[in-house]
Amino acid sequence: MNILKQFSKEYSLFLAILTFAGISYFEHALVESTMGNLLGFGILFVVIIYAAMSVAHHAEMLAEKFGEPYGTLILTMSAVIVEIVIIVIMMMHAENPNLARDTIYSAIMLDINGLLGLAAIIGGLKYGEQPYNVDSSNSYLSMLLTAIGIAMVLPEFLDPQYHQRFMFFNVVVFILLYTIFTRVQLKSHKYFFEYRAEEKNACIESGECHPHEEINAWYHGFNLVISIVIIGVLAEILSIFMGNTLETFGLPLAIGAVGVAVISAAPELITAVRAAMDNRMQTVINIALGASLATVLLTIPAVIVVSYYLGLELNLSLTPIQTMMIGLTLLVSMVNFNDGETNVLEGFLHFILFVVFVFLLFV
Repeated sequence: MNILKQFSKEYSLFLAILTFAGISYFEHALVESTMGNLLGFGILFVVIIYAAMSVAHHAEMLAEKFGEPYGTLILTMSAVIVEIVIIVIMMMHAENPNLARDTIYSAIMLDINGLLGLAAIIGGLKYGEQPYNVDSSNSYLSMLLTAIGIAMVLPEFLDPQYHQRFMFFNVVVFILLYTIFTRVQLKSHKYFFEYRAEEKNACIESGECHPHEEINAWYHGFNLVISIVIIGVLAEILSIFMGNTLETFGLPLAIGAVGVAVISAAPELITAVRAAMDNRMQTVINIALGASLATVLLTIPAVIVVSYYLGLELNLSLTPIQTMMIGLTLLVSMVNFNDGETNVLEGFLHFILFVVFVFLLFV
């Protein structure tokens, strides 16, 4: 009975279902006009973001239930699944070989420069400096350098006749890399991704250092999956309105890729800002860098396999500008995240890089 009462408060889920029914009924009428496309796109985007907030809520509850780093791993995996679903749907509609590459690039810029930069600014203004375990940032950044270099930079120097073979080689390598990294993160070097003093202070403030037995993992897990499914369903309709809107105003498809990244990163952004305000920078680091790594190691194999199965053309090689921006981002990250503390200046530097990234979309 208590579960039914809780479920009755899942307003985002009910709104998403009603929106799907309404938009599906009026879809053909809306796509025939510019105003209709804008209206359909606006409604769907807002509803999907609201549904993404539900994903963030249920992931946070599971994080509270199981603790770190399981919590942020659940959150990042949820976001990556949403991202993969939307990318595949949009690839089928847009048939653009660069869409997956642009979305992955946008997600990295959004996670490291936008999300982490904003969280560091907010936390820095409130607390001055926020500590975290430097072993976690070093581990994430070394993995990101390796993965991005192999999958998105190296192909530019290969003979085109070997590209497809190299892509499937990457599928095997990336699955192996993610399996090993996840084992290290959850088992042998779990302490790399925890900040002991942070957990101790949280226990003292809350007065609770035992597992949250009152949290129903099955309930929140079920709603997490349902929310991801409904986002995927709405994203399929959104891709139609988005494509028509971009074509009408002559905007590059890269902006659509940013929209996909924003939708998938919405739960992470909400959780990261809350963590920064609670002086939990370790959680922010795990979310921002962990999400970027998961995006590269999981999204790339997924889109390679799907594009091959559906016969879609795929290009993952970064453009010179994208290579420069990712290189600069990772270089600044290595300098900033080597002392175990963040501050306003470090956050501001990353946020400036995010502003440059947005500017370059229109150049």
